[in-house]
Amino acid sequence: MKRTTLSLFAATAALAALGGVAVLTAPSGADSGGGAARTAAKAPARLPVQRSMALCPAPTSSDVGETAYTAFTPAGGAKSAKKGTAELLSVAGSDKKDDSNKKDSKDSKDSKDSKGNKDKKGDKGPAPAGTSVLSLKEPGKPATATTGRSDAPALIGSADGALAPGWTVQQSTVIAAGSGRGLHGLTCTAPDTSFWFPGASTAKGRQDYVHLTNPDSAAAVVDLELYGKDGRIKSGAGEGVTVPPRSSVPVLLSSLADQPAEDVTLHVAARSGRVGAGLQTADDKKGGDWLPASAEPGADAVLPGIPGDATSVRLVVFAPGSDDADLKMRFAGPNGTITPAGHETLHVRSGMTAAVDLGDITKGEAGSLLLTADGRSAPVVAALRVTRGKDDKQETAFIPAVQQLGGRATVADNRPKSSTLALVAPGKEAAQVKVTSSAGSEGGEPAEKTYTVKPGTTLTVEPPQPAGAKGSFAVTVEKVSGGPVHASRMLALPKDGVPMFTIQPLADDRSSVKVPEAEQDLAMLNR
Repeated sequence: MKRTTLSLFAATAALAALGGVAVLTAPSGADSGGGAARTAAKAPARLPVQRSMALCPAPTSSDVGETAYTAFTPAGGAKSAKKGTAELLSVAGSDKKDDSNKKDSKDSKDSKDSKGNKDKKGDKGPAPAGTSVLSLKEPGKPATATTGRSDAPALIGSADGALAPGWTVQQSTVIAAGSGRGLHGLTCTAPDTSFWFPGASTAKGRQDYVHLTNPDSAAAVVDLELYGKDGRIKSGAGEGVTVPPRSSVPVLLSSLADQPAEDVTLHVAARSGRVGAGLQTADDKKGGDWLPASAEPGADAVLPGIPGDATSVRLVVFAPGSDDADLKMRFAGPNGTITPAGHETLHVRSGMTAAVDLGDITKGEAGSLLLTADGRSAPVVAALRVTRGKDDKQETAFIPAVQQLGGRATVADNRPKSSTLALVAPGKEAAQVKVTSSAGSEGGEPAEKTYTVKPGTTLTVEPPQPAGAKGSFAVTVEKVSGGPVHASRMLALPKDGVPMFTIQPLADDRSSVKVPEAEQDLAMLNR
């Protein structure tokens, strides 16, 4: 009996750590006598989550930055659930950093706060911790808020009831000038205990900050581990970083290394508690963006959505295990898969970061990079740094390795004629995918379309435009049938000749969780 009790509660705890919680219920007609109904193995049921979390780091310290928050829950999630709430709250104002893209106070005279009001000289600062920044009222329709504050805080969000399944928050910031100038986009993360960021840097001319946000009422303790081309970069400064309850702490990566390095991998590992981790990059010449965490280490990796007009593509790979990794590299374009000349294979030594410039890998055609084990199999994490534009009009975004679509993936803050989906089927089987665009945040009707992705290709499409849509809209992607498919979304908002863009991986939106069915009446657990 004790073993049953422990397994049930262990499963519940594991699900909660992923940001979604479901209720365990006893099966009807449980056999208290312990017959076949008690001993038969039963497959876990998949149920809608009843609570979701999203953690958004402080968006920028630039006086010329404008940030839009968009929250969304797909319609038709938990039909039997209560109406529910979904809200983003400001956290303690510990998220402060020095930033070279600060401007004169006169440059920010027209910036706006989250309610659309212009900031005024002598303003006392952002709202106190716990203040509501954005609330979502109903599934199927996005809610938005904007701010132009350079001291906008990190946000902790939670959703329950009918608003929990698939609840997604997007944070998009346009920085008009200075280091890191560009479009910084991030899908706010669920709390976890481990994050991998290949593609980070401590090089001169680049500022990378990792933002650690703690949603809980107890302090979290986090280790920040950096790995370069020669292995672990020793630094006591990254060990035992304390993140106070319901607060956010930024750490400059170059402060953790004695020597600058262009390509490093950051591992965020929580000793106690859990955090949301986001890594923001700012380059003096190539703009900046948020670097999303890579998918969990695996023998293969899929990096979807390299734009066809990319002027530079740099691959960064790290092998966290005890064995070296040998990888085959292939480019999946619109018409098939090719092996890029001069980049057929890549050897990655255990515990070390490898980087390679892929040059003009796209040849003008959008596609995806596929990494597969070449004989020797070892887990890796990977990311691409993608640059568009030339000279002083360059802009950078990142594409991490992305897990295949499970049940459903959602991305918020899409703009008409500005969003592009990349869908890749890396295997030998085609995949059928349904794409649904929601109503706009200010009106309109949803639209949907089904696409077929041929095996070994990348299909690049604009999501269907909602009829009469006003404001931004959300996009939900579901695999209907066929083989594995991976996806990403590019949002492009060109400004003053700069091809500002950001790319978000489409991971599972945590709309449901597997819950083992109790083998007997839960009332018996008290015996």
